[in-house]
This record gives sequence, C-alpha cells and structure tokens, in this order.
Amino acid sequence: MQLTLWTYEGPPHVGAMRVATAMRSLHYVLHAPQGDTYADLLFTMIERLPRRPPVTYTTFQARDLGGDTAELFKTAAREAFERYAPEAMIVGASCTAELLQDDPGGLALALALPVPVVALELPSYQRKENWGAAETFLQLVRRLVPPVRRAPREPGVRARCNVLGGTALGFRHRDDLREVLGLLSGLGVDVNVVAPWEATPSDLARLGDADFNVVLYPETAGLAAQWLSRTLGQPATKVVPIGHGATVDFVREVAALAGVDPEPFLAANGSRAPWYAKSVDSTYLTGKRVFVFGDATHAIAAARIASRELGFEVVGLGTYSREFAREVREAAKGYGLEALISDDYLEIEERVAELQPELVLGTQMERHIAKRLGLPCAVISAPVHVQDFPARHAPQMGFEGANVLFDTWVQPLMMGLEEHLLTMFRGDFEFHENAAASHLGRTAPATPFPTAATADAAAATAPGATIASAPADAERLSPRPADVPIAPAAAATSTQTPTHTPTTAPKSAAATTAAAWAADAERELQKIPFFVRGKARRNTERFALERGVALITVETLYDAKAHFSR
Repeated sequence: MQLTLWTYEGPPHVGAMRVATAMRSLHYVLHAPQGDTYADLLFTMIERLPRRPPVTYTTFQARDLGGDTAELFKTAAREAFERYAPEAMIVGASCTAELLQDDPGGLALALALPVPVVALELPSYQRKENWGAAETFLQLVRRLVPPVRRAPREPGVRARCNVLGGTALGFRHRDDLREVLGLLSGLGVDVNVVAPWEATPSDLARLGDADFNVVLYPETAGLAAQWLSRTLGQPATKVVPIGHGATVDFVREVAALAGVDPEPFLAANGSRAPWYAKSVDSTYLTGKRVFVFGDATHAIAAARIASRELGFEVVGLGTYSREFAREVREAAKGYGLEALISDDYLEIEERVAELQPELVLGTQMERHIAKRLGLPCAVISAPVHVQDFPARHAPQMGFEGANVLFDTWVQPLMMGLEEHLLTMFRGDFEFHENAAASHLGRTAPATPFPTAATADAAAATAPGATIASAPADAERLSPRPADVPIAPAAAATSTQTPTHTPTTAPKSAAATTAAAWAADAERELQKIPFFVRGKARRNTERFALERGVALITVETLYDAKAHFSR
C-alpha cells in the first residue's frame, strides 16, 4: 500500500460494499475498526442514495484489542440477521481488521444462520476496489446459482438474457442500464435478471434461466460471466455499447446471440452524434489532441470515439486498472502509443503536462489535474464526484449515450471560442471591463480606459515600484488566460502568479530546454485563438529549438507560422 493524497480505487472491501448496496435483501457484516466505517459517506453523500448501505460494522476500538474481537464479530453478525432478516449475508474484514486474522467466514459459519452466508477473502494489501466488486459478485453467483445447464431454447421462443455489471457508486450505471434495456427490448430480447443492480439473492439463483449474458462492465462482471460460461454454457457479449459505432456493433452481437435480424431496429434508431460531428460547427474539432485515462472499459471506448467518431488525435491512453493492462496496451498500439498503466496521480499529471493536450478525458483526478494545468476536461470514468451523479438522465451507453458524450466532450472546446472572443475584446476601447453597461447610456459614470501609457504611469508612481518590477502591457490590461503557462521571459517581468499553476507542478524535459519568449512575442501570441494557441506555442518553441534561437521574438513567431504552413 502507498500513502497518497488521492487514490483511484479504494480497498477491496469497498468493492464488496458496492455490490451489497446495489442489491436488495443482502447484508454485509464487515469486521472493521471504528476508523473504517466511512463507507456510508460514499453512497449517501456522493451517489445520494435514499438509503444507507446494508452494512453492519463491528467497530471495535483500541481498548478491544486486548479482549476477544472474534466474539464482537459473532455478536454483530447475529444481531444483523435478527434486525434485517436478509435472504443472504456476506462477511469479511477491512484492511485493518485483516491483520487480526479473526477469520470472519469461519466465525459466521459457526453461528449456523438459516440463510446462505458467503465468506469473502479479499486481500486488502494486494488487490483493490474493482477486483473486490468482481470477486464478491463471483462468490455470490457461485454460491447461489445451481450448476445445472438449461435446455436449448425452442424455435420461435424469444431469447432471454441476463444484464450483468451494474453496481452502486458506478459511473452512470443507473442510466446505462435504462438505455441498454431499451436496446434489448427493441430487438425483441427478454431480460431474465439484471444483477447486481436491484437484484435479490433469489434473483441470482435464476441466472441459469437465460440463454446468454450481456456484460456491461467487465471490471465488475467479467469473472462471474466467465464462470457462468464454463459452468452453464452461457455465452457472453464482448462489445461494450459506449459510442455510436460500438452501440451498432453491440446490437449486431446481441442479435446474433438471440437469432434475430438487427437491421430493422438499426434502420429505425440511431444517435445525432455522427451528424453533429460532421456538421460545419464541428469541423474545427478535427485533429484536436486528446489524452484519455480511466478504468479500462471507459478509456478504451473513449479513445475509439475520439479517434473514429469525432476526428480527434489520441496522444495519450492509460488506465489504473492493472487487471486489464493487456487490453489497454493492445488498444494503445492502434494509435501508435505506449499505454500508461499507473495508479499514481502524480505520474499521470506529469504525462499530461508533458503532452499538453487540448482536451483531457479522465476521472475526477484528471479533472483536478487539468484545472491545475489550465486544460479543458470531461469526466468519462470513476472515480467521480457528486456532480457526476446528476438528477437528469445522462447515460454513457447506447445511442442516447453517444449524444451525451458528444455534448459533454465538445462543450469545453466550444467554450474556447467564446473565451477567445472575450479575450480579444477585453482591450477594446468600448467593450473593456471598466466600461459602463451599455443599457445605462450616457448617464453612467465614465471610467477611463486603461491605456498602456496610463498603466505605465501608475506603475511607475506606485510606492516601491521600479522599472524591473513593472508588468508587461498585456499583463496589466487583461489577466493571462488560464490555459497559457507563463514563459520564462514573461515570468521575469510579471508580478502576477497564476493560481492555476502549482509551485511544484511537474516539468517535462522539453520545457527546461525551450527558448525564452520576448514580451512583445508573448503579447502577439495572445492574439491567436484560444483553441489553437497551445499548438502555436509548441510549434514556435520547436522551431526555435531546432534553429538554436535563444529568444523568441515576433519575427520568430511568424517565421515558425510560415514554416509549419507549408
């Protein structure tokens, strides 16, 4: 384990809680000290569920360590059954209680409760949250599903499937399920069981009645689907319907498993995203440099959408899901990249700072990283914050999910156009920030327009002011846009420190060898539109570095523009 400020995944017992909280009539007895009882906050404050997680803690304290903590667990398990009367129970230990080696499974079995009790072995110091969710779901399926193969479906009978993978605290799982159930209904496929989401232990016992399984999130349902395939002979889908193209592929895959024709359904359904991506308003998006990071399922899907459907250039792809590192590395090869497999957010931040993409698609962590670096960002994967559990219907899957993704990803880039216009007119004599509101007319008090001359005079007469400390004209007249890092030359003459740039921000090797920018060149750079300014800066610095230019002037800027326009 590693002490860190942020973490992409919690310990595996949090994954077990996600499965237990998603289900009904299942109770989780967790052997845990008082400090490990924070899980209620995850579900009630972040996901805003209307009920507490079905978890009972032993909540032993330091003074109890000299006594019989095993007896505390047995008492808690017995009282939980008597109070909640669940159809089944799962028992386990948190990362701290694991050190006591009290064996919650054996203790629970000794109680001889009249319901199935599933003991979870979740190694907290080797595994993490998503694996814990997958292992918990697998153990429930193995314990509750009879290992009896279903007779082949009769001709003319509608196919039935299970929909697997949705958990509590999952990124848009609730909305994704609604979309996928609509797709299945439109294809004429009946749904046997949806699990773990809203399923009971009795529902899990009926999983064998389906013809095949739809796996929405391999991170949480992959292990269970593999067991059902081996034991019951149930095939499972491989395509995750995130994006318009993937949804079409998913519909055809399900149709093949169900023995139906998908074309009538596809002809009558679709998303607006493909046409919007080809529209005039979106043509300037082509070639945007995008960095993608998240869980394996969402990261691979996002890279495909960005590259194939929106015309972006994927310059970085990675995941914190080490169990799916092979799949992500294989996907990255298709974009000529080496995948970034890491759960260290500082390493992710260093890579983003090095690549300087024009859009970041990531988790809540990358949202913070992008904000620090002044880059647009959209969240595509857990871990997420409360704002990513909206009251509205906002799926990621299906045709409507493709529309939501287009809007969510393009909005930060479209705002760049408005940002550029605001910046461009900020220094205008009529529209500057000190001008009176136009609807007040001539009665409004006049505020002088801050010209370069008046600003110089004010700076020179200020107490303690010197020529060396006076900021450049562009810095006085308008705040530096958040997306432009201060160049070495500008930093030496500016008294402003952008709040978005951390003092300990990682620096790439290229940044330490880049040429300095003259003040007039820096001001000229600000005239370039927001959404291509970063590219212009990189090209100019590259041009200067290749020619040994130590100081970038206005002439250098335009020479570089001419060079890269050929």
